[in-house]
Amino acid sequence: MNGAAETVSARLASPTDEAGLIRAAQRGDEDAFERLVRSYDQSVLRIASNLLRSPDEARDVYQEAFLKVYRNLHQFRFDCSFHTWLYRIVTNICLDRLRRRRVRREESALVETADGVVDRAVQAVEKAPASDPERQMLNRELGSRIAAALNELTPRERTVFELRHYEGLRLRAIGEVIGTTEEAAKNCLFRATQKMRASLEAFV
Repeated sequence: MNGAAETVSARLASPTDEAGLIRAAQRGDEDAFERLVRSYDQSVLRIASNLLRSPDEARDVYQEAFLKVYRNLHQFRFDCSFHTWLYRIVTNICLDRLRRRRVRREESALVETADGVVDRAVQAVEKAPASDPERQMLNRELGSRIAAALNELTPRERTVFELRHYEGLRLRAIGEVIGTTEEAAKNCLFRATQKMRASLEAFV
């Protein structure tokens, strides 16, 4: 009887909400941590893919981000949402990679192409009717132009642009993720949008 009561009590006490999962994971509950990872794994992979346009790099970021979460979860104090905290870790890793990529590109003076890069505009081409080769060609060119235009943004501008247009985050949330104010995020988005329009103006 006592054993059954303890089992029921343990089951009722098991974490079901996110805050409960986080606290359990902070106490060393591996199952709770795995459940947290499963809740956000696709979002993390999607953000990294959108920012870096490289499936291989996105997988590397995914692993690095959750390793950092595992090592630093004890420091999470619930002063922001776990979602925001996790996004901050992911975007910081991506920003570092974008900055290193930009430096390498400037040092080498080579033109970076869209080969092997995943882009939503290019993906849309796969769904275009096969009977319209001209439209497919235009879509592919647009996809390449968009990839090139994104590469011309600063890492911070690109991150803000991606979080707003691909992730659909509000400016206030973006500011929290990248560690700045809503107004600063808004100004950064404006600059990024202006640059994108200028880069694509001749095409459209």
